[in-house]
Amino acid sequence: MTKQYDRHYFDHWYRRSDIGGARRLARKVALAVATAEYHLERPLRTVLDIGCGEGAWRAPLLRLRPGVQYLGFDASEYAVARYGRQRNLHLARFGEFQYLRPCPPADLLVCSDVMHYLPTRELQRGLPGLVELCGGVAFLETFAAEDEFIGDHEGFQPRKAAWYRRRFAAAGLRQLGSHCWLSPRLAPDASSLETAQVRAFPADG
Repeated sequence: MTKQYDRHYFDHWYRRSDIGGARRLARKVALAVATAEYHLERPLRTVLDIGCGEGAWRAPLLRLRPGVQYLGFDASEYAVARYGRQRNLHLARFGEFQYLRPCPPADLLVCSDVMHYLPTRELQRGLPGLVELCGGVAFLETFAAEDEFIGDHEGFQPRKAAWYRRRFAAAGLRQLGSHCWLSPRLAPDASSLETAQVRAFPADG
């Protein structure tokens, strides 16, 4: 049976269970905003949220930066039908970003709690598009096989952390830490100790 990201799903995981809660989300958003602005050396102007769900990032973003332009995409027909017009959400699957270029590169690209549920083929199709759409910092919150996390385990893809690091680096991103990655256009300007050490990873098993 195909996993459904419907009202029941969001009620269960984001309202009744309230994973992490509003305060944790606010801290996560503040981290991503501060990291992007530090490397851009100016205030945040645009945010592109891929796999945005109901657009939960929008409200805390606007509280921090009232003038920011927020654009979200998700594969959930329910979320887009319910909140699309109000929160600027649009329907698209991750893999469609192989072709989709809905906006100029964003100052902050968000893909939070998404990639570890995607089949490998779809992830690899869409990832280069996300990198092209990131003009500043990408916040790619992703859990790996080594992690023990509380939440939805249905459809979880147990890929190793090294697998993600290798794919993200090959796509042109440079690791900053805490799920943040520098875009190819900003990576050359980063100093050595602002980024994670570059090293060779073992071949896929």
